[in-house]
This record gives sequence, structure tokens and C-alpha cells, in this order.
Amino acid sequence: MGRKMRRFARVAVICCVCGLCSVMYTFTQIIMSLEPKSRLEGHDKIAKQLKRDASLLVPSIPKVETMEGLEQEQRWLQSRFETNKTDVKRSPDKWIHLAVVACGERFEETVTMLKSSILFNVKPIQFHIFADDELHPKFKNILNSWPFQQKFHYILYPITFPSENAAEWKKLFKPCASQRLFLPLVLKDVDALLYVDTDILFLRPVDDIWSFFKYFNSTQIAAMAPEHEEPRIGWYNRFARHPYYGSTGVNSGVMLMNMTRIRRKYFKNDMTTARLQWGEMLMPLLKKYKFNITWGDQDLLNIVFYHNPESLFVFPCQWNYRPDHCIYGSNCKESEEEGIFILHGNRGVYHDNKQPAFRAVYEAIHNYTFGDDHFHALLYPLKKELRETTHTYCGKLYKIFLKQLKKSIEGIPPNQTQRR
Repeated sequence: MGRKMRRFARVAVICCVCGLCSVMYTFTQIIMSLEPKSRLEGHDKIAKQLKRDASLLVPSIPKVETMEGLEQEQRWLQSRFETNKTDVKRSPDKWIHLAVVACGERFEETVTMLKSSILFNVKPIQFHIFADDELHPKFKNILNSWPFQQKFHYILYPITFPSENAAEWKKLFKPCASQRLFLPLVLKDVDALLYVDTDILFLRPVDDIWSFFKYFNSTQIAAMAPEHEEPRIGWYNRFARHPYYGSTGVNSGVMLMNMTRIRRKYFKNDMTTARLQWGEMLMPLLKKYKFNITWGDQDLLNIVFYHNPESLFVFPCQWNYRPDHCIYGSNCKESEEEGIFILHGNRGVYHDNKQPAFRAVYEAIHNYTFGDDHFHALLYPLKKELRETTHTYCGKLYKIFLKQLKKSIEGIPPNQTQRR
């Protein structure tokens, strides 16, 4: 009897344990069946929140159906987020940043360029002037004497090159011209910049070329004009011994630079399989091509954008109009229709008689005094001088030198100019 009771007790204990295990298993299954649903609901909430947040930054996403389209979408989304971050950084800064490098005998030419930049500008301009030390007092005396001080500020910098090979950089092509290559590394707090050569003259507000920044796509870091419009007279496609951008190369005399993107980008190159940042690339580039380049830093920029063509925005020729556009007959069609916007007197044409039309524009702006009537002290005397240049190919087109200038003067607020 005792033995039977012990067996019964054992069976009862085993049954209780099995029953308890069964209840626990059933409860666990119920919990597990509910958990994925709660997780999915949580993910849905997060996804909806992300979608709402993204809609604040990305108004609309292009519809894509191919792998190439997906890559474009990814770049587009990235550009929108980058643009918004940049806008937040730039929004308090209402200034246009303009840089120039002046060495040797370029003082008067530089001052005339600076004068032309504030004749018609709307936004104030921050000048970044890199110059020989002996020129700094002269710049201060001139710039401090100008009226309209609210239209510009200026900062003077010494010529600055890396200690290694500094002499070689300084003598590349024109004295100090290669300084522009190091601007992203020197002006670390500047987000966007317009670099111009000293022989540039603005015939319309600087604000207008500055506005090209808003047309950059997510991959573009800089903007320049073609070196030539007509391949038959192009230099790069006939004589260059190095890679160059596009079919005729680009001219770097007028160059918009998204400095933030330049500093961040890793560039494709033909020196190593690894991509290099801007500061890492410059010296190896010079060492490889220094015996093959003719136009110094401009050639190096052409090499860079040959390997990174997606990074360059190209603007039309009337934004960088040079003697090559008219010396053999007109080959900048845009200027014939709209006039010249920015004049580039390269090859010293402001200071000799080879292209008198260019020299006439330079002297008119150089001789103009702030406060004088723009029509009688600038436009009308220039028109008279240009009519004396019709014996040259460029002079025959003298009206394109006046068309935009007249519009710019007419657009000046009445309190700054009056017709007599």
C-alpha cells in the first residue's frame, strides 16, 4: 500500500511539472506572437516620423526607375541635405566674398578692378586681397578714401605658400598667381568665394555672377568659362601636353569656388589609385606636370577637372570676355545678344595699343571718380573712345562693350547717379 502511494505521488508531481511547463510554453508563444506586431508598429511610427522630418528638408523626390536613377536620387537627396546645412551656415552672411592676388606692378590694375566691382553691386562685398607686403599701405590709403564704405570691407593678406617649394609656387606662370590654388586652405572660414585676376572689369553687378552658386548641383564645386568657343583657334586642343577639361579647356581668370565642398572632396587623379583631398593633391600634381604646363595654375586646374568633370559648372563666355573672343572675328555669340558682362584684359591689352577697345574700357573706369555722374563721366566718354577703335576686329563690335554697361548704369539707384 505504501509503495502504491509513493508511485501515485511521483506521477502527480510529474503531471504538475508537465502542466506547469505547458502553461509556461503557451504563455511564451502568446508573448512572442504579439511582440513582432508591437515592433512593427514601433518601426512604422519611426518611419512616419522620419518621413515627416525629411519632408521638411526635401520638398519632392524625383521618381526613378533604373539603377542609374537610384544613384541620381541618392546624390539628389544628399545634395538637398548638404544644401540645407550650408544655407543654415550661410544665411547670416549677406556678403559676397571676392579674392584677388596682386604682386609686382599689378597695384593700379587691381584697384581699377575693385572699383568696377562696387560701381553696381547690390550686396556688400568682402574683399580678400593677397598682396606683396610693400603694397599693403597703398591699398589701405586708396580703399579708405573711397565713399560708399558700407558697400565693401577689405582684408589684406601676405602672399602665403607652403614652406616646401614656396619659391617654385610663387614663380609659376605669373608672379603669385598660383596663390589661388591655396585659397581653400588659407581662407578656412569662407564658405563660398569669387576669385578674379587683376585684369578683370565688372560691367554688371557682381551679385549676378555670384547667383550662379544656386545653380550648382550636388557634385559641382567650382565654375569657370571655356578657354575658347572656337576649337580651330583653341590653344589646349592644339598645343597642350597635359589633360584639360572638355574640348577646349577652361579659363580660370574668373572662378567661383564652393570652398566648403573643395575642402571636403576627395579627387580622382592620375598619380595614385587613391582619391586625394585638395591639399594633398597640389604638390604631386606640380611635380608630375611642371615641365608640361604653360599657363601655370590654370593648367593644373584643367588637369584636376579633366579627371573630375562632374565637379565643374561652366558659365557662358560673356562672363569672361577676352581678346580671343573678337581678335579673329566674333566668336562669343552670347555677348552679341546681351553684351559683355565681365571683361578680361589678359595679355596686357589694357596697357598697350594692340586692342584699343579693351584699353578704352579700362581707362574709362580707371579715370572715373566716385560721385561723378555715371553717364557723363563714364558712359558717354567711353562711347566716344570706342568709336575710334573700329579699325580693329574688336573695335568693330564696340556696341557689345556698351550694351550691358548702359543697363547697369540705368539700374543704379537715383541717389547714386543723376542725369544732367
